[in-house]
Amino acid sequence: MNFWITIAIVTITYAGIAVGRWPLLKANRTTITLLGAGLLIVLGQIQFSDIGRFLDLDTLILLFSMMILNANLRLAGFFRLAGSTLLRLAHTPRRLLAYEILLAGVLSALFLNDTVCLMFTPLILEIMVAAECNPIPYLIALATASNIGSTATLTGNPQNMIIGTASGISYLRFAGALTPIALLSMGSIWWVLVRLYPWDFKHEPFPPFPPDTQPYDKALLIKSLGTAAGLLVAFLAGVPVAEAAFLAACVLLISRRTHPEQIFAEIDWSLLVFFAGLFIVTGSLEANGITAQLSTLTHALGQANALNLSAITVVLSNLVSNVPAVLLLRTVVSALPNPEAGWLTLAAASTLAGNLTLLGSVANLIVAESAARWRITLSFWEYTKAGAIITLISLAISTVWLQLMIWK
Repeated sequence: MNFWITIAIVTITYAGIAVGRWPLLKANRTTITLLGAGLLIVLGQIQFSDIGRFLDLDTLILLFSMMILNANLRLAGFFRLAGSTLLRLAHTPRRLLAYEILLAGVLSALFLNDTVCLMFTPLILEIMVAAECNPIPYLIALATASNIGSTATLTGNPQNMIIGTASGISYLRFAGALTPIALLSMGSIWWVLVRLYPWDFKHEPFPPFPPDTQPYDKALLIKSLGTAAGLLVAFLAGVPVAEAAFLAACVLLISRRTHPEQIFAEIDWSLLVFFAGLFIVTGSLEANGITAQLSTLTHALGQANALNLSAITVVLSNLVSNVPAVLLLRTVVSALPNPEAGWLTLAAASTLAGNLTLLGSVANLIVAESAARWRITLSFWEYTKAGAIITLISLAISTVWLQLMIWK
Protein backbone atom coordinates (compact mmCIF):
# COMPACT_ATOMS: atom_id res chain seq x y z
CA MET A 1 0.00 0.00 0.00
CA ASN A 2 1.15 3.52 -0.77
CA PHE A 3 -0.33 6.61 0.85
CA TRP A 4 0.12 8.82 -2.21
CA ILE A 5 -1.19 6.29 -4.73
CA THR A 6 -4.41 6.00 -2.75
CA ILE A 7 -4.68 9.80 -2.52
CA ALA A 8 -4.13 10.13 -6.29
CA ILE A 9 -6.76 7.52 -7.22
CA VAL A 10 -9.35 8.90 -4.82
CA THR A 11 -8.68 12.47 -6.01
CA ILE A 12 -9.08 11.49 -9.67
CA THR A 13 -12.26 9.57 -8.83
CA TYR A 14 -13.77 12.47 -6.87
CA ALA A 15 -12.84 14.89 -9.65
CA GLY A 16 -14.69 12.70 -12.13
CA ILE A 17 -17.71 12.51 -9.81
CA ALA A 18 -17.74 16.31 -9.48
CA VAL A 19 -17.48 16.95 -13.23
CA GLY A 20 -19.58 13.96 -14.25
CA ARG A 21 -17.12 12.49 -16.75
CA TRP A 22 -13.52 11.52 -17.47
CA PRO A 23 -11.81 12.82 -20.65
CA LEU A 24 -11.88 10.49 -23.67
CA LEU A 25 -14.17 8.00 -21.95
CA LYS A 26 -17.92 7.49 -22.18
CA ALA A 27 -18.40 7.28 -18.43
CA ASN A 28 -20.93 8.63 -15.96
CA ARG A 29 -20.57 9.07 -12.20
CA THR A 30 -21.42 5.44 -11.51
CA THR A 31 -18.82 3.97 -13.88
CA ILE A 32 -16.21 6.48 -12.68
CA THR A 33 -16.74 5.32 -9.11
CA LEU A 34 -16.49 1.65 -10.08
CA LEU A 35 -13.34 2.30 -12.12
CA GLY A 36 -11.84 4.12 -9.15
CA ALA A 37 -12.55 1.09 -6.95
CA GLY A 38 -11.06 -1.17 -9.60
CA LEU A 39 -7.86 0.89 -9.75
CA LEU A 40 -7.51 0.68 -5.99
CA ILE A 41 -7.75 -3.11 -6.18
CA VAL A 42 -5.43 -3.53 -9.19
CA LEU A 43 -2.74 -1.33 -7.64
CA GLY A 44 -2.94 -3.14 -4.33
CA GLN A 45 -4.35 -0.28 -2.27
CA ILE A 46 -7.20 -2.45 -1.01
CA GLN A 47 -7.88 -6.18 -1.13
CA PHE A 48 -10.83 -7.51 -3.09
CA SER A 49 -11.74 -9.71 -0.13
CA ASP A 50 -12.10 -6.60 2.05
CA ILE A 51 -14.57 -4.58 -0.04
CA GLY A 52 -17.57 -6.14 1.70
CA ARG A 53 -16.68 -4.47 4.99
CA PHE A 54 -16.55 -1.05 3.31
CA LEU A 55 -20.21 -1.26 2.24
CA ASP A 56 -22.73 0.51 4.47
CA LEU A 57 -25.53 -2.02 4.09
CA ASP A 58 -27.97 -0.05 6.26
CA THR A 59 -27.78 2.91 3.90
CA LEU A 60 -28.02 0.76 0.76
CA ILE A 61 -31.02 -1.16 2.13
CA LEU A 62 -32.73 2.07 3.20
CA LEU A 63 -32.20 3.67 -0.20
CA PHE A 64 -33.42 0.54 -2.03
CA SER A 65 -36.50 0.25 0.20
CA MET A 66 -37.49 3.88 -0.30
CA MET A 67 -37.17 3.39 -4.07
CA ILE A 68 -39.68 0.53 -3.86
CA LEU A 69 -42.11 2.76 -1.96
CA ASN A 70 -41.67 5.55 -4.50
CA ALA A 71 -42.16 3.12 -7.38
CA ASN A 72 -45.51 1.98 -5.96
CA LEU A 73 -46.64 5.56 -5.42
CA ARG A 74 -45.70 6.47 -8.98
CA LEU A 75 -47.49 3.47 -10.53
CA ALA A 76 -50.57 4.28 -8.44
CA GLY A 77 -50.61 7.84 -9.82
CA PHE A 78 -49.94 9.56 -6.48
CA PHE A 79 -47.58 12.21 -7.82
CA ARG A 80 -49.94 13.07 -10.68
CA LEU A 81 -52.85 13.28 -8.23
CA ALA A 82 -50.85 15.62 -5.98
CA GLY A 83 -50.07 17.82 -8.97
CA SER A 84 -53.67 18.01 -10.17
CA THR A 85 -54.77 18.93 -6.64
CA LEU A 86 -52.20 21.71 -6.72
CA LEU A 87 -53.77 23.08 -9.88
CA ARG A 88 -57.27 23.09 -8.43
CA LEU A 89 -56.12 25.10 -5.41
CA ALA A 90 -53.94 27.65 -7.20
CA HIS A 91 -55.45 30.50 -9.21
CA THR A 92 -52.56 32.98 -9.58
CA PRO A 93 -48.85 32.55 -10.39
CA ARG A 94 -47.74 33.63 -6.91
CA ARG A 95 -50.10 31.20 -5.22
CA LEU A 96 -49.09 28.38 -7.54
CA LEU A 97 -45.42 29.06 -6.72
CA ALA A 98 -46.15 28.95 -2.98
CA TYR A 99 -48.12 25.69 -3.26
CA GLU A 100 -45.47 24.15 -5.50
CA ILE A 101 -42.68 24.97 -3.03
CA LEU A 102 -44.66 23.63 -0.07
CA LEU A 103 -45.74 20.43 -1.85
CA ALA A 104 -42.29 19.68 -3.26
CA GLY A 105 -40.68 20.36 0.11
CA VAL A 106 -43.08 18.20 2.13
CA LEU A 107 -42.97 15.28 -0.32
CA SER A 108 -39.16 15.46 -0.45
CA ALA A 109 -39.03 15.23 3.33
CA LEU A 110 -41.18 12.09 3.29
CA PHE A 111 -39.72 10.50 0.17
CA LEU A 112 -36.53 10.89 -1.86
CA ASN A 113 -36.02 14.39 -3.28
CA ASP A 114 -34.68 13.04 -6.59
CA THR A 115 -37.91 11.10 -7.15
CA VAL A 116 -40.04 14.18 -6.46
CA CYS A 117 -38.09 16.13 -9.09
CA LEU A 118 -38.35 13.29 -11.57
CA MET A 119 -42.11 13.03 -11.18
CA PHE A 120 -43.01 16.71 -10.95
CA THR A 121 -40.84 18.31 -13.65
CA PRO A 122 -43.01 17.09 -16.57
CA LEU A 123 -46.14 18.16 -14.66
CA ILE A 124 -44.80 21.69 -14.05
CA LEU A 125 -43.80 21.97 -17.71
CA GLU A 126 -47.25 20.86 -18.87
CA ILE A 127 -48.87 23.49 -16.63
CA MET A 128 -46.59 26.27 -17.84
CA VAL A 129 -46.92 25.41 -21.51
CA ALA A 130 -50.73 25.28 -21.21
CA ALA A 131 -50.76 28.64 -19.39
CA GLU A 132 -48.18 30.14 -21.80
CA CYS A 133 -46.00 31.14 -18.82
CA ASN A 134 -42.25 31.19 -18.31
CA PRO A 135 -41.39 27.80 -16.72
CA ILE A 136 -37.89 28.75 -15.52
CA PRO A 137 -38.75 30.18 -12.06
CA TYR A 138 -41.05 27.23 -11.36
CA LEU A 139 -38.32 24.76 -12.35
CA ILE A 140 -35.86 26.53 -10.04
CA ALA A 141 -38.47 26.43 -7.28
CA LEU A 142 -38.97 22.69 -7.74
CA ALA A 143 -35.25 21.91 -7.55
CA THR A 144 -34.45 24.17 -4.60
CA ALA A 145 -37.59 23.25 -2.63
CA SER A 146 -36.93 19.52 -3.04
CA ASN A 147 -33.39 19.96 -1.75
CA ILE A 148 -34.42 22.17 1.17
CA GLY A 149 -37.43 20.04 2.10
CA SER A 150 -35.27 16.91 2.15
CA THR A 151 -33.17 18.52 4.89
CA ALA A 152 -35.91 17.80 7.43
CA THR A 153 -35.77 14.01 7.70
CA LEU A 154 -33.41 11.05 7.65
CA THR A 155 -35.12 9.69 4.52
CA GLY A 156 -35.23 12.91 2.52
CA ASN A 157 -31.97 12.39 0.64
CA PRO A 158 -29.06 9.93 0.42
CA GLN A 159 -26.61 11.93 2.54
CA ASN A 160 -29.11 12.13 5.40
CA MET A 161 -29.54 8.35 5.20
CA ILE A 162 -25.79 7.94 5.60
CA ILE A 163 -25.76 10.32 8.56
CA GLY A 164 -28.73 8.54 10.15
CA THR A 165 -27.07 5.14 10.08
CA ALA A 166 -23.70 6.51 11.20
CA SER A 167 -24.97 8.72 14.02
CA GLY A 168 -27.81 6.69 15.51
CA ILE A 169 -29.93 9.84 15.84
CA SER A 170 -33.62 8.94 15.95
CA TYR A 171 -35.97 9.95 13.15
CA LEU A 172 -38.03 12.13 15.48
CA ARG A 173 -35.02 13.88 17.01
CA PHE A 174 -33.55 14.57 13.56
CA ALA A 175 -36.84 15.93 12.20
CA GLY A 176 -37.46 18.05 15.29
CA ALA A 177 -34.05 19.69 14.96
CA LEU A 178 -34.04 20.39 11.21
CA THR A 179 -37.70 20.83 10.17
CA PRO A 180 -37.78 24.51 11.30
CA ILE A 181 -34.76 25.18 9.07
CA ALA A 182 -36.51 23.58 6.10
CA LEU A 183 -39.77 25.50 6.61
CA LEU A 184 -38.08 28.89 7.03
CA SER A 185 -35.79 28.28 4.08
CA MET A 186 -38.67 27.28 1.80
CA GLY A 187 -40.17 30.70 2.46
CA SER A 188 -36.98 32.29 1.17
CA ILE A 189 -37.39 30.50 -2.19
CA TRP A 190 -40.72 32.22 -2.79
CA TRP A 191 -39.34 35.62 -1.75
CA VAL A 192 -36.26 35.37 -3.99
CA LEU A 193 -38.06 34.14 -7.11
CA VAL A 194 -40.89 36.67 -6.91
CA ARG A 195 -38.31 39.47 -6.82
CA LEU A 196 -36.03 38.06 -9.49
CA TYR A 197 -38.94 37.40 -11.89
CA PRO A 198 -41.46 40.19 -11.17
CA TRP A 199 -43.06 40.07 -14.63
CA ASP A 200 -43.84 36.38 -14.23
CA PHE A 201 -45.62 36.81 -10.89
CA LYS A 202 -48.30 39.37 -11.46
CA HIS A 203 -51.67 39.02 -9.81
CA GLU A 204 -53.60 38.03 -12.95
CA PRO A 205 -55.32 34.62 -12.61
CA PHE A 206 -54.41 31.63 -14.74
CA PRO A 207 -56.69 30.55 -17.58
CA PRO A 208 -58.78 27.43 -16.80
CA PHE A 209 -56.88 24.15 -17.16
CA PRO A 210 -58.31 20.99 -18.74
CA PRO A 211 -59.28 18.30 -16.18
CA ASP A 212 -57.00 15.34 -15.55
CA THR A 213 -58.66 12.33 -17.20
CA GLN A 214 -55.93 9.72 -16.71
CA PRO A 215 -57.00 6.83 -14.43
CA TYR A 216 -55.50 6.07 -11.02
CA ASP A 217 -54.92 2.70 -9.42
CA LYS A 218 -57.07 3.30 -6.35
CA ALA A 219 -56.24 0.01 -4.61
CA LEU A 220 -52.49 0.45 -5.07
CA LEU A 221 -52.75 4.09 -4.01
CA ILE A 222 -54.51 3.18 -0.76
CA LYS A 223 -52.04 0.37 -0.08
CA SER A 224 -48.99 2.57 -0.80
CA LEU A 225 -50.20 5.52 1.28
CA GLY A 226 -51.20 3.19 4.13
CA THR A 227 -47.76 1.60 4.09
CA ALA A 228 -46.11 5.02 3.99
CA ALA A 229 -48.19 6.11 6.99
CA GLY A 230 -47.23 2.95 8.88
CA LEU A 231 -43.58 3.53 8.00
CA LEU A 232 -43.75 7.07 9.37
CA VAL A 233 -45.28 5.75 12.60
CA ALA A 234 -42.45 3.20 12.86
CA PHE A 235 -39.88 5.95 12.38
CA LEU A 236 -41.50 8.07 15.08
CA ALA A 237 -41.65 5.06 17.40
CA GLY A 238 -37.89 4.67 17.17
CA VAL A 239 -37.65 1.59 14.95
CA PRO A 240 -34.29 1.67 13.10
CA VAL A 241 -34.96 3.43 9.81
CA ALA A 242 -33.31 0.84 7.56
CA GLU A 243 -35.16 -2.04 9.20
CA ALA A 244 -38.52 -0.25 9.12
CA ALA A 245 -38.11 0.76 5.48
CA PHE A 246 -37.10 -2.75 4.44
CA LEU A 247 -40.14 -4.32 6.12
CA ALA A 248 -42.39 -1.69 4.49
CA ALA A 249 -40.90 -2.55 1.11
CA CYS A 250 -41.59 -6.24 1.75
CA VAL A 251 -45.24 -5.43 2.50
CA LEU A 252 -45.53 -3.54 -0.79
CA LEU A 253 -44.02 -6.42 -2.73
CA ILE A 254 -46.88 -8.68 -1.57
CA SER A 255 -49.29 -8.21 -4.47
CA ARG A 256 -51.66 -10.15 -6.71
CA ARG A 257 -52.02 -7.44 -9.35
CA THR A 258 -48.73 -5.53 -9.66
CA HIS A 259 -45.97 -7.49 -11.38
CA PRO A 260 -42.57 -7.31 -9.66
CA GLU A 261 -40.99 -6.39 -13.01
CA GLN A 262 -42.97 -3.14 -12.99
CA ILE A 263 -41.60 -2.21 -9.57
CA PHE A 264 -38.01 -3.19 -10.26
CA ALA A 265 -38.07 -1.31 -13.57
CA GLU A 266 -38.59 1.88 -11.55
CA ILE A 267 -35.57 1.28 -9.28
CA ASP A 268 -32.55 3.49 -9.95
CA TRP A 269 -30.04 0.65 -9.96
CA SER A 270 -27.31 2.96 -11.21
CA LEU A 271 -27.64 5.09 -8.07
CA LEU A 272 -27.38 2.03 -5.82
CA VAL A 273 -24.25 0.85 -7.63
CA PHE A 274 -22.83 4.38 -7.41
CA PHE A 275 -23.21 4.36 -3.64
CA ALA A 276 -21.68 0.91 -3.30
CA GLY A 277 -18.65 2.00 -5.32
CA LEU A 278 -18.39 5.24 -3.38
CA PHE A 279 -18.34 3.36 -0.07
CA ILE A 280 -15.42 1.28 -1.38
CA VAL A 281 -13.45 4.31 -2.63
CA THR A 282 -13.98 6.19 0.61
CA GLY A 283 -13.25 3.07 2.64
CA SER A 284 -9.79 2.90 1.08
CA LEU A 285 -8.91 6.12 2.85
CA GLU A 286 -9.67 4.58 6.20
CA ALA A 287 -7.99 1.27 5.34
CA ASN A 288 -4.75 3.08 4.46
CA GLY A 289 -4.77 5.33 7.50
CA ILE A 290 -5.51 8.50 5.57
CA THR A 291 -8.61 9.40 7.55
CA ALA A 292 -6.40 9.36 10.64
CA GLN A 293 -4.68 12.38 9.13
CA LEU A 294 -7.97 14.21 9.50
CA SER A 295 -7.20 14.36 13.21
CA THR A 296 -5.56 17.71 12.53
CA LEU A 297 -8.88 18.97 11.23
CA THR A 298 -10.57 17.51 14.30
CA HIS A 299 -8.22 19.49 16.52
CA ALA A 300 -8.90 22.60 14.46
CA LEU A 301 -12.56 22.06 15.23
CA GLY A 302 -11.90 21.68 18.93
CA GLN A 303 -13.99 24.82 19.38
CA ALA A 304 -16.36 23.68 16.65
CA ASN A 305 -19.58 25.56 16.06
CA ALA A 306 -22.32 25.70 13.47
CA LEU A 307 -20.53 28.37 11.44
CA ASN A 308 -17.11 26.78 10.89
CA LEU A 309 -18.44 23.26 10.37
CA SER A 310 -21.07 24.54 7.93
CA ALA A 311 -18.41 26.49 6.03
CA ILE A 312 -16.14 23.45 5.70
CA THR A 313 -19.08 21.28 4.62
CA VAL A 314 -20.30 23.76 2.00
CA VAL A 315 -16.84 24.12 0.44
CA LEU A 316 -16.24 20.38 0.38
CA SER A 317 -19.75 19.64 -0.92
CA ASN A 318 -19.23 21.94 -3.89
CA LEU A 319 -15.80 20.47 -4.61
CA VAL A 320 -16.68 16.77 -4.58
CA SER A 321 -20.52 16.77 -4.19
CA ASN A 322 -22.47 16.39 -0.97
CA VAL A 323 -22.49 12.59 -0.58
CA PRO A 324 -18.68 12.19 -0.87
CA ALA A 325 -18.29 15.20 1.44
CA VAL A 326 -20.42 13.50 4.11
CA LEU A 327 -18.44 10.27 3.76
CA LEU A 328 -15.16 12.16 4.14
CA LEU A 329 -16.32 14.12 7.18
CA ARG A 330 -17.83 11.19 9.07
CA THR A 331 -14.63 10.52 10.99
CA VAL A 332 -14.18 14.17 11.88
CA VAL A 333 -17.73 14.67 13.12
CA SER A 334 -17.82 11.47 15.18
CA ALA A 335 -14.72 12.69 17.08
CA LEU A 336 -16.22 16.07 18.04
CA PRO A 337 -16.99 16.86 21.70
CA ASN A 338 -20.65 17.27 20.68
CA PRO A 339 -21.11 14.76 17.84
CA GLU A 340 -24.92 15.05 17.64
CA ALA A 341 -24.67 18.79 16.94
CA GLY A 342 -21.97 18.01 14.39
CA TRP A 343 -24.08 15.40 12.61
CA LEU A 344 -27.10 17.71 12.41
CA THR A 345 -24.94 20.56 11.11
CA LEU A 346 -23.34 18.28 8.54
CA ALA A 347 -26.77 17.11 7.36
CA ALA A 348 -28.17 20.62 7.00
CA ALA A 349 -25.10 22.21 5.40
CA SER A 350 -24.40 19.39 2.93
CA THR A 351 -28.01 19.44 1.72
CA LEU A 352 -28.46 23.21 1.55
CA ALA A 353 -25.12 23.54 -0.26
CA GLY A 354 -26.66 21.58 -3.14
CA ASN A 355 -28.70 24.62 -4.15
CA LEU A 356 -25.67 26.83 -4.81
CA THR A 357 -25.24 25.91 -8.49
CA LEU A 358 -26.99 23.76 -11.07
CA LEU A 359 -24.32 21.08 -10.56
CA GLY A 360 -24.74 21.10 -6.78
CA SER A 361 -27.13 18.16 -6.52
CA VAL A 362 -28.58 15.32 -8.57
CA ALA A 363 -32.07 16.81 -8.07
CA ASN A 364 -31.01 19.99 -9.91
CA LEU A 365 -29.64 18.00 -12.82
CA ILE A 366 -32.81 15.90 -13.04
CA VAL A 367 -34.90 19.05 -13.41
CA ALA A 368 -32.57 20.54 -16.04
CA GLU A 369 -32.31 17.33 -18.06
CA SER A 370 -36.08 16.73 -17.97
CA ALA A 371 -36.69 20.32 -19.14
CA ALA A 372 -34.22 19.86 -22.00
CA ARG A 373 -36.41 17.09 -23.39
CA TRP A 374 -39.11 19.76 -23.77
CA ARG A 375 -36.57 22.03 -25.49
CA ILE A 376 -36.54 24.32 -22.47
CA THR A 377 -33.08 25.36 -21.29
CA LEU A 378 -32.39 25.89 -17.61
CA SER A 379 -28.86 27.25 -17.96
CA PHE A 380 -26.12 27.14 -15.35
CA TRP A 381 -26.16 30.90 -14.79
CA GLU A 382 -29.94 31.26 -14.92
CA TYR A 383 -30.21 28.74 -12.12
CA THR A 384 -27.23 30.00 -10.15
CA LYS A 385 -28.34 33.63 -9.92
CA ALA A 386 -31.34 32.45 -7.89
CA GLY A 387 -29.77 29.37 -6.34
CA ALA A 388 -26.83 31.27 -4.87
CA ILE A 389 -29.08 33.77 -3.08
CA ILE A 390 -31.39 31.02 -1.81
CA THR A 391 -28.37 29.07 -0.57
CA LEU A 392 -26.89 32.02 1.32
CA ILE A 393 -30.21 32.80 3.01
CA SER A 394 -30.93 29.17 3.92
CA LEU A 395 -27.39 28.64 5.26
CA ALA A 396 -27.71 31.78 7.38
CA ILE A 397 -31.01 30.48 8.78
CA SER A 398 -29.47 27.06 9.40
CA THR A 399 -26.33 28.39 11.07
CA VAL A 400 -28.18 30.71 13.44
CA TRP A 401 -30.81 28.10 14.33
CA LEU A 402 -28.29 25.32 14.96
CA GLN A 403 -25.96 27.52 16.97
CA LEU A 404 -28.75 28.79 19.20
CA MET A 405 -30.79 25.59 19.57
CA ILE A 406 -28.34 22.69 19.14
CA TRP A 407 -24.81 23.88 19.87
CA LYS A 408 -25.81 25.88 22.98
